[in-house]
Amino acid sequence: MKENKHVVQKIKQEAKRIKGSITTGKKPSMKFPLRSLSNVRYHPKLGFFEMRGKKKERTLTVNTVKTFAQTLRMMALSKELLETDDIATKREAYYVSKNWEAARFDDQTESDTVIDDVEAFFSLNREQLGFIPEEKGGDVAGKLVVIDRDRETGKRIKIDCTKFGSGAYSIPISVEELEFETNAKFILVIETAGMFQRLVKHAYWKKANCILVSMGGVPTRACRRFIRRLSDSKKLPVYVFVDGDPYGISNIYRTLKVGSGNAAHLNEFFCVPQAKFLGITPQDIVNYKLPTHPLKDVDVKRAKDALKNDPFVLHHKTWQKALSQLIKMGVRAEQQALAKHGLNYVIDTYLPEKLKHPEHFLP
Repeated sequence: MKENKHVVQKIKQEAKRIKGSITTGKKPSMKFPLRSLSNVRYHPKLGFFEMRGKKKERTLTVNTVKTFAQTLRMMALSKELLETDDIATKREAYYVSKNWEAARFDDQTESDTVIDDVEAFFSLNREQLGFIPEEKGGDVAGKLVVIDRDRETGKRIKIDCTKFGSGAYSIPISVEELEFETNAKFILVIETAGMFQRLVKHAYWKKANCILVSMGGVPTRACRRFIRRLSDSKKLPVYVFVDGDPYGISNIYRTLKVGSGNAAHLNEFFCVPQAKFLGITPQDIVNYKLPTHPLKDVDVKRAKDALKNDPFVLHHKTWQKALSQLIKMGVRAEQQALAKHGLNYVIDTYLPEKLKHPEHFLP
């Protein structure tokens, strides 16, 4: 609640500033960081994208009155959530706005954008403002004990991630208070739920003495923060296993490792700079003679955009070479393509061979 009071105070101060502008006859305005890849730079020593400083200004005019009012109403909703120690999903916030008369949102994409603007304006994450994501944070299995607390009693609860049978531990929305116990050697982060389930089914975590984390596509912020905190606190290397395509590389992996342009004001906390790319690499497609699919136009465009505009890719010649190789080959390969050699080839051959040489993993 102490953190809540601090954020509420920031909201009140901003509201007071805007009111002051109005009462003195000035047009109130708010400046927001420009959230795009063009406004970030990759800082190799820090290991993540950071803002360059470009901002957009929202001034109260006839044309902007609705958006300006919506922004203030969203700030007021955040203040209410924090003062009552409550939460709201983005979807719920959208429906709450239906009571805002002329300031209501017609579509959730509009309310989502305003929430993101408020988040960037205060340089806070949306969870600190009381807004939570719809999606869960990811799944975990293997040699890890997560220490949480009972909300009613405050007592410590130990959750053993080896004791979920055919299931897994679900990463909660907020992971800041979690503690960890483990003797694992590394964290293996996996893109698809299907591959994660195969590794859990055959207790790969026991064989490799590791922790398995399923991202289920582009990782949520809770998932990224969980991996970051776990890796930092236990000094564990992080290896990432995704599909061999431009999306897996420049969206899923890149977002996990260095963050995104859209949330550059938060990348310091929601990225895993120590992550390394295990596979599927373009060279894996050749070496393991994997079945492939042709690259779609959108795949080629994504790869070429990364080669031209992505500060992370532009910094690493090895990634430039890998993406160029993928474009030249004109194909993509899924993790499951390894099943060509047998359903458990990934466990018996691919992962053991790759893990012998982590020094060869892409950065």
